Amino acid sequence: MTIDLPGSSGYLDSFPDRRITYFSNKYVLGLTVVAGIGGLLFGYDTGVISGALLYIKDDFEVVAESSFLQETIVSMALVGAMIGAAVGGRFNDVYGRKKATLSADVVFAVGSVVMAAAPDPYVLILGRLLVGLGVGVASVTAPVYIAEASPTEIRGGLVSTNVLMITGGQFLSYLINLAFTEVPGTWRWMLGMSGVPAVVQFVLMLMLPESPRWLYMKQEKSRAIAVLAKIYGPCRLEDEINHLAATLEEEQSRKTSVTYCDVFRNKEIRLAFLAGAGLQAFQQFTGINTVMYYSPTIVQMAGFHSNQLALLISLAVAGLNAAGTILGIYLIDHFGRRRLALTSLSGVFISLTVLSGSFFLQSSDSSTSLYGWLAIAGLALYIAFFSPGMGTVPWTVNSEIYPEVYRGTCGGMSATVNWVSNLIVAQTFLSLADAMGTGATFLMIAGITVLAFIFVAAFVPETKGLTFEEVEKIWKERARGRGTDTQGLLEADSGRGSA
Repeated sequence: MTIDLPGSSGYLDSFPDRRITYFSNKYVLGLTVVAGIGGLLFGYDTGVISGALLYIKDDFEVVAESSFLQETIVSMALVGAMIGAAVGGRFNDVYGRKKATLSADVVFAVGSVVMAAAPDPYVLILGRLLVGLGVGVASVTAPVYIAEASPTEIRGGLVSTNVLMITGGQFLSYLINLAFTEVPGTWRWMLGMSGVPAVVQFVLMLMLPESPRWLYMKQEKSRAIAVLAKIYGPCRLEDEINHLAATLEEEQSRKTSVTYCDVFRNKEIRLAFLAGAGLQAFQQFTGINTVMYYSPTIVQMAGFHSNQLALLISLAVAGLNAAGTILGIYLIDHFGRRRLALTSLSGVFISLTVLSGSFFLQSSDSSTSLYGWLAIAGLALYIAFFSPGMGTVPWTVNSEIYPEVYRGTCGGMSATVNWVSNLIVAQTFLSLADAMGTGATFLMIAGITVLAFIFVAAFVPETKGLTFEEVEKIWKERARGRGTDTQGLLEADSGRGSA
């Protein structure tokens, strides 16, 4: 009888009493939520600047007169995030997920104080850079930390909880923006409040363990087992430990450390990185942070000129984003990663077409508010389709498609691709809208969505219900020129379990 990998479909079919559900283990759920505060920081910073920018322009005339300076204030956090993600991957592999998270919290908290106290736009930009560094490290660390502590059968849902924290952070930022609209020093409070979650996570993270897989691979077996014992029951715990021991033995026969060049020399890793980095790039180029960074501005472009009304409508958009992510947490482990992404992209294309059309119509006939409301409907439709699929899938897939020794490095590299793409979008959207028109800009993004659909269909395999080792097998088969049918792998796994 073939022994199935713990957590695989065959294993869970053979031992259904060992299956873990999303809410059945409060320890791993609590660990996920605390680690996900890094996602909250990510989301809060993404959302808060869109509202704060309206009031920064009121305080600094030079900002109001320069689209480039506005874009730089938004984008400098992305420059910091690119750097943070690039170094964060290696930092994770060498020093561990816990120390990486604590370091990110410190940098983020310092950056929030600098922003709140900024006497001019240029000190504000420095604060944005520091905050970005913290966000970049957190964006690499949280998904990997959660994935490595998660049982296979709920890994997608737990990693997607980090995305829920991102969207929840965006929603919170709009609430904070609305709360401080009538308070002196409006934007300073909006930006300064971002330091609070960083301090909370720092304190809570001190009480949490390091990733059990990282500990085991670093030969700290007793500490790893102590963590795993809080996640799994006695019978499955023994199987998980035996499996980790076998994985460690295999990893020791490989390179003990990797460089960035190694990612491109090894064909199977290169294919995995292509899929992961491509998903991250298309997440941004299909326009999500155009909507999240500039949603109040887009609302004003649509003809609603009140700052408070723009923020209120943006709050509703952010709430819809969070609600869609909750749906994604369920769908990603039931519907599957690949199918969810393809369905999401189909809806995103339709909504961007509606959004584009509304701006074209509004530019030809500005006498009615109908087209403005059509633009708002397009924004809502976009979020409803994007958040359950392309909002959750790229981060989940990137947390599970790389072998242990490459996971931090490749995760950092793919997150850097995300932030570079994010920077390009944030730095060019207003300028493109000025040059081409808002309708033409959204139409161009719709065209990119078609390319994203083709990419996912061609290069991204289904990883639902697979262990890390089974996912690794997919890339080995593809590197040899043989495509792997994921459904067949799952069926074979189940067949072994019933043998």
